[in-house]
Amino acid sequence: MYEAQRALASPVRNPRMATVIGRLLGLAFVLCFGTGLYSHFLQEPLPGMHFATRPELLYQFTQGTHIIAGIACFPLLLAKLFIVFPDLFQQPPVKSFLNFLERASIALFVGASLVQITIGLLNTYQWYPWPFPFRETHFALGWVLIGSLALHIGIKLPIIARVWRKEADDGSGDDDHLTDAVARDRTATPEAVRLFGSSRPTGVTGRLLAWIDATPDLRADATAERAPSGLDTGSASASRDDTADAEDAARTAHTRLSRRGFLTTVGVSVGTVVVLTAGQTVAPLDAVNAFAPRKKGVGQQGVPVNRTSKQADVAADALAAGWVLTVAHAGVERSFSRSELLAMPQTEVDLPIACVEGWSQLARWRGVRLSDLADLVSADAAASFRLTSLEKKGAYRQTTMGSEYVRDQLTLVALELNGETLDLEHGYPARMIAPGRPGVLQTKWLSRIEAMDV
Repeated sequence: MYEAQRALASPVRNPRMATVIGRLLGLAFVLCFGTGLYSHFLQEPLPGMHFATRPELLYQFTQGTHIIAGIACFPLLLAKLFIVFPDLFQQPPVKSFLNFLERASIALFVGASLVQITIGLLNTYQWYPWPFPFRETHFALGWVLIGSLALHIGIKLPIIARVWRKEADDGSGDDDHLTDAVARDRTATPEAVRLFGSSRPTGVTGRLLAWIDATPDLRADATAERAPSGLDTGSASASRDDTADAEDAARTAHTRLSRRGFLTTVGVSVGTVVVLTAGQTVAPLDAVNAFAPRKKGVGQQGVPVNRTSKQADVAADALAAGWVLTVAHAGVERSFSRSELLAMPQTEVDLPIACVEGWSQLARWRGVRLSDLADLVSADAAASFRLTSLEKKGAYRQTTMGSEYVRDQLTLVALELNGETLDLEHGYPARMIAPGRPGVLQTKWLSRIEAMDV
């Protein structure tokens, strides 16, 4: 129990360290929230929304940032919980209405954070061991998390402001984690710090803690044992002063070392989880991509696959000799076989597949510009298009493409990938590819494209 209490009295458990880690954690959550909102509205745009198509790697960057920041939240959140752990069990549990708001916001924030980053990580592996829909829940929890974070920051703002102005402590950090009663007693050692604050519990728990607090200072005993006998009073007094000064210096050095060690551990942990997963998005890190579920260059035609033709149950229809792509607008319909599409002017573009799970892969696509097909049915320049897949069911069987993508010269009905006929797993006989769009909206196994005038 003595060693356990010493662990709870860690010099990193102070407002300054909590603020330092809190800044980083808050930044990571804000990045996740902003990029998550962008991805959400790309998939479910509000009326009148339009999106940038340049740079063409935009979604690869935003969603890669979303996943990388989300993964970094794991060690940062654990570090934050380590710092504030004793305060979670304060006695009494609630001291005032403001304290109630503070603890409620912390409980909500911690709970929402743990659920949010856990289901987000499992989503990258496309594993959903829960009964609720991931996308809707993830979106709702994002608002809960950012709201509770804002409330928590608002309540803690005076402390945060003092720490930012470097008024919270003198740099030693010895007093930050002490209770008020102990802080007033300058002779108290960190071993006297109790988990339950200044009010001692009663009953068996109180007796146990009283015994812990009465445990002798092992360092003082060791110092006494080493002290030579026969010294006069003045020499003994000087020796005690020297010993106290030495112990203070050692404690300060230990505190600083502990802080540096803690921050180094957190930094190495964040760097490790990021470096070992970011390779699915950042090409230079591909060689050390150890944890991410997708790896660049692995898959049919050198491009990873998320949803297979077997999962979509489209093989028979996609490989049928009678397949045609229907393009429609205002009652006018034109159907094109694959050979007819190949006979039209072809365009080659380099665009990435960038998926919501965070992975991306740059590839070379060749096919017919969607704007050319739109002109063949006299679609208005401001018209959006509804894209329909051969899939019989699924959330993305039908997707909507805004006019900014339809008229972009890089948007293709792709027929070839990396110089080869489009593989069935990548959407044969034809698929959509456009700049700055999530992979789930780059519809595979196209069957119908219909213009919708505004």
